[in-house]
Amino acid sequence: MRPWPIACRRASSPPGRPAWWLALCLVLAAGCHTDMYDQPRYEPYEPSSFFADGRSSRHPVPGTVARGQLRIDNPVFYTGKTSDRFATEFPPGVTIDEELLTRGRQRYNIYCSPCHGLKGDGEGMIKQRGFSPPPSFHLDRLRTAPSGHFFDAITNGYGAMYSYASRVPPRDRWAITAYIRALQLSQHVPASELNDKERRTLQEETLRRQPRDKARDGK
Repeated sequence: MRPWPIACRRASSPPGRPAWWLALCLVLAAGCHTDMYDQPRYEPYEPSSFFADGRSSRHPVPGTVARGQLRIDNPVFYTGKTSDRFATEFPPGVTIDEELLTRGRQRYNIYCSPCHGLKGDGEGMIKQRGFSPPPSFHLDRLRTAPSGHFFDAITNGYGAMYSYASRVPPRDRWAITAYIRALQLSQHVPASELNDKERRTLQEETLRRQPRDKARDGK
């Protein structure tokens, strides 16, 4: 039973009070409840006497699909696989264009570059902090890996890398995959495919880096 307000107790205790004091106390007592504070709903992990297992939290009905996550129409888009094999092509609905690559670069720089580096060479910040770096994306085995491999690694994790599925939605994972492909291509373009300006820039950069590379190798 809830206690009466102090004003009611004080008003009703002295003898000889008029009857309107009693009515006032009853009106005040009607407002003494905590429904707004203690609402009639279950708190997280609160026990329940209604269900047989005593738990108020219930499992979703089997087959429940969250809004926007129905995957029967385009399974490659959500899994990166075709018949249990990594997809070699991007799924329907994902067009590799400037918008996708720009988005992929933004997401890559946020989530991937701390480990993989801005160039995808594994020279990220974690290496500078003394941790073991991931392999370079420019290794032959990763340059020839199917695109679905990178999508799957982002989704489920790979090695010491944990899953980013809760942080990066599927479309952004494909955007990152497209940007990784662009990084790989940028480091392995045949010189014969460069125009004169690009070829001169490459030669100047090579000459500029030679003294630094010799100093690093102790030559």
